[in-house]
Amino acid sequence: MAKRSIILLLLAVAALVALGITMLASTSFYTDDGGGEDYVTLWRQIMWVGIATVACVVMAMMDYNLLFRWRWWLLGAAVFGLILCYEWHLAQAVGYKPVLAARVNGAARWLGIGSLRVQPSEFAKIVLVICMAGWFASREGLEQTLKDGLILPGLMLGGIVGLIGGEVDLGNASVTTAVGAGIMFVAGTRFRYLAVIAGSGLAALWAGIKLAPNRFERVMIIFDLEKHKEGLGLQQWISKLAFGSGGLDGRGLGEGRMKLSYLPEAHTDFIFPMVGEELGFWGVTLTVMAFIILTFAGMCIAAYAPNRFGKLLGFGLTFLLALEALLNMGVTTALLPNKGLPLPFVSYGGSSLVAAMMAVGVLINIHRQGVHLTWDQLPVIRRKRRWTPQL
Repeated sequence: MAKRSIILLLLAVAALVALGITMLASTSFYTDDGGGEDYVTLWRQIMWVGIATVACVVMAMMDYNLLFRWRWWLLGAAVFGLILCYEWHLAQAVGYKPVLAARVNGAARWLGIGSLRVQPSEFAKIVLVICMAGWFASREGLEQTLKDGLILPGLMLGGIVGLIGGEVDLGNASVTTAVGAGIMFVAGTRFRYLAVIAGSGLAALWAGIKLAPNRFERVMIIFDLEKHKEGLGLQQWISKLAFGSGGLDGRGLGEGRMKLSYLPEAHTDFIFPMVGEELGFWGVTLTVMAFIILTFAGMCIAAYAPNRFGKLLGFGLTFLLALEALLNMGVTTALLPNKGLPLPFVSYGGSSLVAAMMAVGVLINIHRQGVHLTWDQLPVIRRKRRWTPQL
C-alpha cells in the first residue's frame, strides 16, 4: 500500500484541480472582476495552475532534508512577509500610499503590485510545519521537557499565529494553531503541555471574536441562520439553498442559479456549494472522497518516511490540507461560523493553490525516499500469525 499511496495522492490532487478549473469556468462568467465571455478569472487560475505545477515538481525533485537545513531562513522570510502586510496600517496612520501591502474585501493580508497579489499567510503555514517538524526531529527524547516540549516550540507557534491573527485572519490563525498542536501531539509532547497550547489558542480566539463585533455576530448567527439571512448570514443561507436545489444529480454544469450575483464569492471560498448545486449529491460525495483519499495517502507516505523529520513533515502537511478542506466544508454547510478559508486545489486563488501544490511536492519527495516494505515482509497481514514458543 505504501508504494501505491503516491498514485492515490496524484489521482486525488489531479481530480480536485480539474474540478476547480471546471467549476471556475462555470462560476467566473458572472464575476465582476474579469468574468464574462473573456473568462479572465479562469485564465488567471490556469496560469496559477502552471506556476503551482512547476513549484510542485521542484519540491518533488529536491531533497526534502534540505528544508531541515534551511528552516530558520525560511522562518525568517515567512515572518518578514507577514510583517510587510502591516504596511497598509502604517500607511493609513502616516498618510501615504502602500507600496506592497494591499487590502482586499476589508482585510490587509496581501502583498503585490497591480493585479498580481500573494497572501503570505498561506506560505507561512507551510514554513511553520517545516520548522515544527525540524524542531522535534532534532530534539528526539526531549519533547516531554518543559523547555523543548512547550516553551520554545510554543513561542515559535505563537509568533506565527500572532502575526496571522493580527491581520484579523482568525480562520488561518486557528488552522495554524491546530496544525502546530497536531505536530506536537504526534512528536510526543506531554498532554498537559498540549492543554496549555489548546487553552491559549482558544483564549486568543475568543478574545479576537469579542474584540471584533462583526466576528462575534458570525458565531452567533449559525444558531439561527434564517433570522440573519438578509445580513451576515446571507452567504451561508444561500449556500444551503444551493446544496438543496442541486438534489441528487444536480442541475448540470453551468446551470447553477445561485452564482448569478446571489452568492458572494461563489468562485472562491464558496465554490463548494456550486459543486453541490451543479453536480448534486454525487459530485459533493466524490469531492469529499477525493480529500479522504488524499489524506489517507499523505498519512501513509508520512508513516513510511525514512527519518523522523520526514514523518513529522509529511503528517503536518497532510493534516494542514485536510483541516483546511474540512473547515471550508463546515463553513459552507453552515456548521461553522463564516470565515474566509479557500477549498484547497478547488477555490480560485493563486497563493492557496501554489502553497497546496508545494505541500504535495514535498509529500512526493518523501515518498521517493521512503521505506517501502514488500508483501513478504508483512507476514502478520498476509496470513495469520503463527507463534512458536522459544525453548
